[in-house]
Amino acid sequence: MAKQHTPAETPSETDAQAPGDGRTADGKKGPTPTRREREAANLRPLVPQDRKLAAQQAKEKAREARARANAGMAAGDERYLPVRDKGPQKRYARDVVDARWSVGELLLPVMGVVVVLTFVLPNLSAIPLLSIYVFVIAAIIDAYFTGRRVRAAIAARVGADRVERGIRWYTGMRTIQMRPMRLPKPQVKRREKVTFG
Repeated sequence: MAKQHTPAETPSETDAQAPGDGRTADGKKGPTPTRREREAANLRPLVPQDRKLAAQQAKEKAREARARANAGMAAGDERYLPVRDKGPQKRYARDVVDARWSVGELLLPVMGVVVVLTFVLPNLSAIPLLSIYVFVIAAIIDAYFTGRRVRAAIAARVGADRVERGIRWYTGMRTIQMRPMRLPKPQVKRREKVTFG
């Protein structure tokens, strides 16, 4: 015959639980949930109840992520830069270009002036057009020599075989951009001394 527990022998719920935090005497919060219970707790509808609200929240999250990425890229933060702008060699090339005046960065304003002059002085339009050609050639020469100088400085530091491909082209393209339009934004002031490494 099975022994029956008297109320005095039966442990009460208050004895089995630690005071205040809902844990049992052995440290558990309760029985381990079954797999079915865990899966049911994780279920979420495939389609949200309010589609407009969900779409609006998704747009807001995407907008915040874009704003964060744009701010990081403008500041030169490596995490947000595209692959073509990453690395210490590209940073050095950007800093060299940003620390000096380039002929190419004046190309767009000069072209604007020439267009205006061709309308104002139609009889003398050949002179401004010729000046554009001279200016473009000067900008190309400046970009070429700046790119060579940057490549030589990097090669002297890390070795010619470890210089990234396209560093001269990258440098040259940055020299023909107007300073306010450059991305990533310039991180050095004009005439600031720039060193690699």
